[in-house]
Amino acid sequence: MMTTQQILLLSLAIASLLLDVHSSRPANTYSNIYYSRLIHRFSPEFLAHTNSGMLPGRSKRALDYYDMLARSDLQKQNMKLGTQFQLLYPAHGSTTESFGNDFGWLHYTWIDIGTPSVSFLVALDSGSDLLWVPCNCVQCAPLSASHYEKLDGNLNQYIPSSSSTSKALPCGHRLCDLEPSCESPEETCTYNARYLSENTSSSGILVEDILHLSSSNSDGSTSSIRKRAIIGCGQKQSGDYLDGAAPDGLMGLGFGEKSLPSLLAKEKLVRNSFSMCFGDDLTGSILFGDQGLAGQQSTPFLPSDGNGNYDTYIIGVDVSCIGNSCFKETSFEAQVDSGTSFTFLPNAAYESIVQEFDKLVEEKRSSYEGSPWEYCYESSSDGSPKIPSMKFKFTSNSSFVVHNPLYLIYDESSQFRVLIGFCLAIQPMDGDVGIIGQNFMTGYRIVFDRENLRLGWSRSNCHDISDNKTMPLAPSANSKTAPPNPLPTSGQQNVPPKRPDVAPAVAGKTPAKSSADSNRSVAFLWMLFVLLSLHTYATAA
Repeated sequence: MMTTQQILLLSLAIASLLLDVHSSRPANTYSNIYYSRLIHRFSPEFLAHTNSGMLPGRSKRALDYYDMLARSDLQKQNMKLGTQFQLLYPAHGSTTESFGNDFGWLHYTWIDIGTPSVSFLVALDSGSDLLWVPCNCVQCAPLSASHYEKLDGNLNQYIPSSSSTSKALPCGHRLCDLEPSCESPEETCTYNARYLSENTSSSGILVEDILHLSSSNSDGSTSSIRKRAIIGCGQKQSGDYLDGAAPDGLMGLGFGEKSLPSLLAKEKLVRNSFSMCFGDDLTGSILFGDQGLAGQQSTPFLPSDGNGNYDTYIIGVDVSCIGNSCFKETSFEAQVDSGTSFTFLPNAAYESIVQEFDKLVEEKRSSYEGSPWEYCYESSSDGSPKIPSMKFKFTSNSSFVVHNPLYLIYDESSQFRVLIGFCLAIQPMDGDVGIIGQNFMTGYRIVFDRENLRLGWSRSNCHDISDNKTMPLAPSANSKTAPPNPLPTSGQQNVPPKRPDVAPAVAGKTPAKSSADSNRSVAFLWMLFVLLSLHTYATAA
């Protein structure tokens, strides 16, 4: 029978062999594999070789160990079950809509909150985290339909005391950002979300309440899902939120732990990904759990800081192309932000792009009162503007064609809607990071794949947004015809909106380890397990 020292030497040799094999050969290229059968120290086969058939004084410990293994196996099996639903979307359907200048040129969707449920028309903002709605208002935007050309009914206000499932979030909760300023853990948590648009903010208290969602089944029916979510009771708004942008609330879709995509993924209701589609007809969709099509193009998200944190959806553009010319000096980084209506680029990239664009446009330069854009043109009378193509290229060998870089200007005084001009809807901004706004996303299904830390995109009309079937795109009862195109107000567009001046909480995922790293870890754990087993055996003996 082998001595303890001999068993130890043999075990170390096996572990060393595993390390050598896995570190010297790339995955899937092994020419010789060495195997060794493992015998568990509490197995009947092992116990049969002991003097008594049972480790002295270790029977209860063996049962405890088996119990621990069983619980561990059950946990692993639950993890393998994956997510409960393939896709989730708001209870009213996955439709999104843009109402034009009345609502800041953002995209909105209807959501239901509370018990009984109340509907809210919230703006979709991938540049922030918090879902907030007007609530016990001290200073809110008008909610009457008479203030908005495109609504048939009034907007709603959230009243926590009217919902039987509403519960104030205490200061002691881990998602209370302002906990240090609280006098006690039981005190209600407050929030103050500030945005880069001048004097734009929302403040109030945080509550937990039911958010109503739906999922489609294979037989065409739908299932209703009730999910507790963190909601900002927005008692006081300022800036753009009083001037038409997000009058009925805003849904933050960022990386932070309070955002709805983070909450849904953490509870394994859906995959840690979501998509938004922005159609040419000002309608679109939002789907939680959507990872896009297999053939979509993509590029990785970049860390927001030097510590590898992912606070916002930032991508790196390697080269910008106008027409047939590409310019290396036009490389830049940009935040992909659905909460910004139009696009802002760093000054250097902006100058190169707009000057080349201007050189290739045959129309006459012009200016329009109230326009926030520098490069505007008269439109010829023979139809749509003839403009050069615009494309961004990435180091991942993928490219993004901008299908809608223009803002079209119509003669609203005419009996017929006559196109009289257009502007290149890009503005310059200071700093190294620009903003890819909603207008550049038009015509695409944009996938925010947080699980794999990648942005994906595929061309889409936003009505057929799955591989084999059309998801429900229930039209809102409040929608009318497409909105007219008055120029955006300077307050809405002179500075990039919807980007918090305080970084949201980090909920990024560390990229997966390589196969070789994983194999080394297995070998190390095997070595550690053998050493611990021998120590236990020697002690028992």
